[in-house]
Amino acid sequence: MSIHVVIADDQELIRTGFRMILDSEDGVEVVGEAATGREAVALARRLRPDVVLMDIRMPELDGIEATRQVTALGGDPPTRILILTTFDLDEYVFDALRAGASGFLLKDVRADQLASGVRMIAAGDSLLAPSITRRLIEEFAGRPSPDHCPCLDELTPRELDVLRLIAAGRSNAEIASDLVIGESTVKTHVARVLMKLGVRDRVQAVVAAYEAGVITPGRRGAGRDR
Repeated sequence: MSIHVVIADDQELIRTGFRMILDSEDGVEVVGEAATGREAVALARRLRPDVVLMDIRMPELDGIEATRQVTALGGDPPTRILILTTFDLDEYVFDALRAGASGFLLKDVRADQLASGVRMIAAGDSLLAPSITRRLIEEFAGRPSPDHCPCLDELTPRELDVLRLIAAGRSNAEIASDLVIGESTVKTHVARVLMKLGVRDRVQAVVAAYEAGVITPGRRGAGRDR
């Protein structure tokens, strides 16, 4: 079955360009376009797409609130949000991730990266580009909650190690290399971390890690004083 995509951006040229790229991909179909956040929510509610490419700065309703409302729609599988951003300008990307987005891409992304990102998000993965995500989260996640999260007590020491490496932007293969374990074992640990934290993907696990103080900006991979 095709991956159904809604493109939400207030710039028609960007919507047209992304539509041309995605419609040329086998198994991907753009089913709607939205010029405002309110339109994006309405289309998501009516069409139930697999993925919404969501700009942050849009009229009527910004991408953060639109993301929050779309993810609140639920569904099985739920509509997943891929944020479109110009990194140097959008200081609210972390807030969008906190609102339920599953990842982000820069607006100058290559065509193959756009298609790959959409497929990853639709498959239930998160889009964590280490070189970008690490910078973004470290700069804008400097607001961890001082409160201890009880869910952290359920994580084993090895699962905490995995969570810290996820937050550092490591892929499963890189985590396996760092911890000298098999990649299939890493996948099992990641699945357990997500389940115990009550989050649906790696991006939300990173948000939870920063908010709980497991990771703090400037101390990559550092443990929390408990």
